[in-house]
Amino acid sequence: MASELSAGLRTWRTRRRVSQLELAIRAGTTQRHVSFIESGRSAPGRDMIIRLAESLQVPLRERNQLLVAGGYAPAYDETPYGAPGLGAIRTALEAILEGHRPYPAVVVDRNGNLVLANRAFDILTADVEDRLLTAPINIPRLLLDPGGLAPRIVNFAQWSWHVIDALAREAAQNPSPGADALIHELTALVPPRPAPDHLGLAVPLHLRSPHGDLHLITTLTRFGTAIDVTVSELRMEAFLPADEPTARALRGLDRTMLQPVEV
Repeated sequence: MASELSAGLRTWRTRRRVSQLELAIRAGTTQRHVSFIESGRSAPGRDMIIRLAESLQVPLRERNQLLVAGGYAPAYDETPYGAPGLGAIRTALEAILEGHRPYPAVVVDRNGNLVLANRAFDILTADVEDRLLTAPINIPRLLLDPGGLAPRIVNFAQWSWHVIDALAREAAQNPSPGADALIHELTALVPPRPAPDHLGLAVPLHLRSPHGDLHLITTLTRFGTAIDVTVSELRMEAFLPADEPTARALRGLDRTMLQPVEV
């Protein structure tokens, strides 16, 4: 177990591109002590493992794994999303998503699987194949699969690599089960990487719709101070209008969706 801890800390330090000296300064210890821990010559205490992990910005799930490897109990709870203990979190997320209307927004887990969506997201998924809307619904797959949004994305070559590159960066910083397999799967679905041709502030999503072309940009939001594994792995992605015609179209579609259905 000690060798697993040593290897784990070395791996995270290498991934974060931090020297032993810099890590020691961040964690309030000495380079000699860090070297001894990484070589297995010294067994760190629970607090030291937590300090080293925090200094390396190790995700909470992997911090627990390092603690177990060091012979200690996990420090961070992993509460199921539907549990009563996360009631306040669910309420907050629902309010945030509702506040983003008439613009689509979703909450996903560390693997990109859908946790929560606002009603406006239905605008994007209206003609998506049922197989992609069966739980667990994976948002990157929904975007790039031929049965998903792919046929309606005008700038698919550019946008698809934007999505894949974002997944690759996330996997490099915060590995998750199945990330490499998902990246490989999606890479096989997209055309060769095009030369960069967008000089704006962000890569837009140019999407055809029955109501006209939509130009969208995306933002990502995370919980910055989460101490629960489940909460720390949630992120919200919002699809915001990149121009006024798109904003008007989404506002109009949102009003249409709120109208009562005649029976």
